[in-house]
Amino acid sequence: MTATPTSLHSTIRTPRPAPRPFGEHLRHWRQHRRLSQFDLAMDAAISTRHLSFVETGRSVPSREMVLRLSERLDIPLRERNTLLVAAGYAPMYRERALDDPALSPARQAVELILKSHEPYPAIAIDRHWNLVAANSVVPHLLAGVDPALLQAPMNVLRLSLHPQGLAPRIANLAQWRTHLFERVRHQIAASADPALASLLEELQAYPTPEGADLHLEGEHPGVVMPFQFRTPQGVLSFISTITIFGTPVDVTLQELAMETFFPADDFTKQVLQGLMAQG
Repeated sequence: MTATPTSLHSTIRTPRPAPRPFGEHLRHWRQHRRLSQFDLAMDAAISTRHLSFVETGRSVPSREMVLRLSERLDIPLRERNTLLVAAGYAPMYRERALDDPALSPARQAVELILKSHEPYPAIAIDRHWNLVAANSVVPHLLAGVDPALLQAPMNVLRLSLHPQGLAPRIANLAQWRTHLFERVRHQIAASADPALASLLEELQAYPTPEGADLHLEGEHPGVVMPFQFRTPQGVLSFISTITIFGTPVDVTLQELAMETFFPADDFTKQVLQGLMAQG
């Protein structure tokens, strides 16, 4: 019996990069928040010397110290888990799917907000703007969108700004693009999420449809940014609000946001009520 030689690719494995030590994570977040060691040490009520030792690996922080520094640096729960593991401790914050029985009260709250907002559109999105849930009004506004953009996970930003998505139907596209880009930049500043940075770069490279009011880009029309959307019935005008969970201890809930759109004029209100009446 002849032995079959083993493939070279099956025997040689690329070594995984060594995990970053806690001190590197801490220094990254301190610099991202633009704090000196002195500033952070004062906020955390520790000596600058001790903080320096922690960052260089000469001192191992206690679990309580990791959590205190994370709190002072306003680090997202997902990354707090990363810091805990890097310091040698178990993660503290669980990440469960929204349909997990333990999150049933939160899921019911999301469903209640979305449903009670009808006949006006409302959506729930995750940290990367992927659609988690939407009420029954939203599909009425997606006619004509490239089906590829509607495949799960459906990214709301791509759907909105892609030339084969909703972009050609947004009457104030230049303003809305600027508004969305600024929101994503704020998220990146808060989370230091490289996936969001990559997504923003992709969105900024999208071409804009002919006739878009690019000369208005960057201008702000008033106290709120409207979303003006062309439909067969006419241009609908919305303003929106964002709802988040107040004090989450679950990664999924901290990263979940609900955006509810309200009619900015009577015409929009009447059109939406008519769409819901049609079923």
